[in-house]
Order: sequence, then C-alpha cells, then structure tokens
Amino acid sequence: MSSAAQVLTAPEGSRAEGTRRASARAGLGYLRRNPSLGIGLMLLLTLVLFVVIGHLTVDTVQFRPLSTRPLQPPSWELPFGSDKQGRNLYAVMVEGTPLTLRIGLLAGVIGVTLGATLAFIAGYYGGWADNVIRIVVDVGLTIPGLLILIIIAMRVRGGLTVDQMALVVGLLAWLYPARTIRSQVLTLKQRGYVQVARLSGMSNPEVIAKELLPNLLPYLGASLVGSVSAAILASIGLEVLGLGPFEAPTLGMTIYWVNYNAAIINGWWWWWVPPIIVIAILFIGLFLVAVGLDEIANPRVRNRV
Repeated sequence: MSSAAQVLTAPEGSRAEGTRRASARAGLGYLRRNPSLGIGLMLLLTLVLFVVIGHLTVDTVQFRPLSTRPLQPPSWELPFGSDKQGRNLYAVMVEGTPLTLRIGLLAGVIGVTLGATLAFIAGYYGGWADNVIRIVVDVGLTIPGLLILIIIAMRVRGGLTVDQMALVVGLLAWLYPARTIRSQVLTLKQRGYVQVARLSGMSNPEVIAKELLPNLLPYLGASLVGSVSAAILASIGLEVLGLGPFEAPTLGMTIYWVNYNAAIINGWWWWWVPPIIVIAILFIGLFLVAVGLDEIANPRVRNRV
C-alpha cells in the first residue's frame, strides 16, 4: 500500500498526531533558520521560569519593608540579599519582574491598538482624516515624549498605580506605530487583491478586516514588541525619577531606591546587580524577538534568510 493510501486509511487520531508532529518539526526548523527569534524567546522564557520558580521557593510578601534584616549580603537564606528597608531582594525581583512587564504590555497594546486604528483610517480612507491624523502624529513625534510623561505623572495626585503608569505611558505610545503602519496600509491598498475585493462588492470595513489586517499581522506583531520595549524603557525612566508607584516593587522603583540610598557608593552591590541583570535580559530578549519577527514581516529580510 502506498504512503498516501496509508495516510488516508489511518485513524483520525493518528493523522492528527502526525499533523502535530509535522507542525512541531516545521516550527523547530524555522527557529533554527531564524536564531534571533529562537534566542529571544528563550531569554523571555527564562524570565518566566524565574518568576514561576520564585513563587514556589519564596514568600513574595517579603518584598515589603521590614520583612527581614536590612542590608544582608547574599546567602542561602537570602539568595539576592536584602536592602536598607529590610526587603528580601529575591522576592522583590520575583514580584517586580511581571509588574514591569505588565506595564509594558498594557502600554504597548494601547499604543499599537490606537495607532493601528488611526493608521487604517488615515491610510485607507485618506482625505481630511489622513491630513489631520498625519499632522497630529508629526507634531507629536517632535515633542520630547519623556517631558510630556513627566508632566502628566506629576499632575496625578497620590502617586501612580501600576495600571495608571501603563495608561500614562500608553498615551504617547501610539504615535510611532500610527506613522509606520499607515505607510504599510498605503502600500497594500494599491495591491490587486484589494482592488478585486472592492469590485466584488465588499465594504471598506470588510476590506480592512478581511484583506489588509491579515496581511499586516506579522508587522503588527513586530510593532507590538517594539512598543512594549519602548514602554518599559519609558516607565523605568519615570520610576527612576521618583514618579512611579512607590508601593509596587517594579524594576524601575528598585533602581530608584538604589539611587536614593546611594547603594553603589556604599558598595551594596547585591542591591543593584539583580535588577540590572533582569532588565538586560528583558530588553535583549524583546529586541531579538523583534528582529526575528521582522524577518517574517519584511519580505527583503525573509528572502535574504
């Protein structure tokens, strides 16, 4: 019996299992051809495993002040030591890493969603809507974003929460995605399949949802990763200046307390080394994932690979 006949006569479960195995092999093969994406995902997965294992090995309530003896160097009991406020720095990293990533994800999703919506309206419909959105984006990109974020954060009474920090950062995170995605929409709307969709009687929202959006999903994914990285950087900048959520053990607030207590000058290296390492792994991982996704979204890079 031929292989094709064997596949046709195989049980449904066996065919499904074979399909899953083939998909897994194809995915692993693609990661081998796209090492940037593979290494970036591994670095981000390392942080996820660190947080999961941390929740299993430490009481995260110890991120609060006076939870342990202050200024203790790393030991078996305190793997990352403690700070001047008596916080277990291991618990601070376990609790603060997902909070920092949460700020970046929320702000990035807000920025890309709002930016992509305005980009589709401006690029596809054109006219006065395109002129207004383009002028707002061009003017907004010339204004120092960090300065605007500082002014907004200072106007919030009682300090910012984690979600408020994400909202503040997301207020300006849509400008760059709006410009770049608009240029992609202007290119795609001239393609033949879009013209055929129009002639077939599809409405403009249907053309955007069924023709343009699916073709831009890889580019939107790469834009989201870039927006998350920029949002995390902006949030850390605000937190280091003392404009972040004081009650939350985010990575930026940890560095703020390092500066406030002059930990580097006093030689308390275990206080500032862990957040710097986590931030470095996070940014390198996001950067490599963005490069890997660009290989999918950019035909020139894809052909070269």
